[in-house]
Amino acid sequence: MSTITANAAVATKTIRRGPIIAALLIGAFVALLNQTLMNVALPKMMEDLNIVANTAQWLTTGFMLVNGVLVPISAYLVVKFTTRQLFITAMVLFSIGTLICGVGPGFETIMVGRVIQAVGAGILMPLMNIVFLQIFPIEERGKAMGLMAVAMIFAPAVGPTLSGWVVQNYSWRVLFFIVLPLAIFSTLLGMKTMRNVGTITSPKLDKPGIIFSTLGFGGLLYGFSDAGTDGWGSTTVIACLILGVVSLVVFVVRELTTKTPLLEFRIFRYNMYSLTTVINIIVTMALYSGMILLPIYLQTIRGFTPMESGLMLLPGAILMGIMSPITGIIFDKIGARWLAVIGLVITTVTTWEFSQITDSTTYTHLIITYTARMFGMSMLMMPIVTAGLNQLPQRLSSHGTAMSNTLRTVGGALGMALFVSLMTNRTKSNITDAVMSGAVSQTDKAAMLKLTQEATINGITHAFTVATWITVIALVLSLFIKKTSPQPDFLKTEETKPQQANV
Repeated sequence: MSTITANAAVATKTIRRGPIIAALLIGAFVALLNQTLMNVALPKMMEDLNIVANTAQWLTTGFMLVNGVLVPISAYLVVKFTTRQLFITAMVLFSIGTLICGVGPGFETIMVGRVIQAVGAGILMPLMNIVFLQIFPIEERGKAMGLMAVAMIFAPAVGPTLSGWVVQNYSWRVLFFIVLPLAIFSTLLGMKTMRNVGTITSPKLDKPGIIFSTLGFGGLLYGFSDAGTDGWGSTTVIACLILGVVSLVVFVVRELTTKTPLLEFRIFRYNMYSLTTVINIIVTMALYSGMILLPIYLQTIRGFTPMESGLMLLPGAILMGIMSPITGIIFDKIGARWLAVIGLVITTVTTWEFSQITDSTTYTHLIITYTARMFGMSMLMMPIVTAGLNQLPQRLSSHGTAMSNTLRTVGGALGMALFVSLMTNRTKSNITDAVMSGAVSQTDKAAMLKLTQEATINGITHAFTVATWITVIALVLSLFIKKTSPQPDFLKTEETKPQQANV
């Protein structure tokens, strides 16, 4: 066994990492940029395509659903197919989907394009994680994950600014034609430079696992997403959440008992991986609170344009992109604990600051606070993930990555739904109380407009207050992070015990 590992290590060293990293980073940047370009463009697309908000939301929710459902299958795909095959397939699918979205005449065609895009992105993102873990030795993984964070953090933050500028000056279709050349370039670069890393085997595909994970994660993601618009009491939301929870329980039981699990739940026996996964979910939820609530505040309450709203997020995005590789290098030297603690202290303070905003908070104050918040986030997101994955044996790194990505997707959807519903419920409650008490007359339009604005600000600050306390939980948990190295593969030892006993 040690000889095989040694041979794999030698083979990895001979691979030219630069071109592989470049192809993967460009591909990931494009996939994530594409995801966030849509949010600002949706109102204009609704107008042009003559569709209502609930229908338009499917262009983002549908993408997230397909993406979330595909991630668990990634651990199977990376040992069944070569890195080259998977990367080229993912990028070709993504490019075809982007072209369909750009030229699609109506909502249905564009929706098909979004689904094809999501299949490509759903393969690509976990693949990048796994390749980085395989081609970098453990002492350089922080630097590697820092590089990866440039794409994973910079793209979602640049998206709204770019989208706002394009939608204000050109057709929303231009957004897809900005993404398409980059996707084609990444595909061609991958065709020329991509090499296989890891070992190809012929694993058995857990088909019932795919069905239950699709129903489970799909039900939860759709339920959380729909709760943001229809509310938690909606029949559809309740039905989806029940279906999701029941399917996930069946899925977990099956994965713990089958010989070839789709997702290896027993990796949660590794204590540091479990701890960092919980912190990662909380941090993702906190990140989404700012990304979704601030544009609502800026555009709905303060009357800023989509472009101005996007520009507010830009300095934070640039700082995060610069800091991520630096954070990775620091992580390689000192580990994740103090980076995470300092990052979470900054994140907690700045999130609390957002819970104090009023209708006269200055644009400059918002930019400084948001930029400081992103600085804090840049210190903790990748180090936390890497610290957990570093504890896993190489054989389980694909399972660890698939699990981490799946739970982060669910955490993001839950965060968006939770904070939007907290905001809307508090807003409705404030308006109802004011009208019922007779403080404001419904016939007085000016007073009702002022009340609605004040109630919405109160709803947003309430959501940020909850986000602050959620971040405090992550801060306390981060104090228990320890520096790790790959532990013995006791899952494999367990699998061979009965056979050894028979012999």
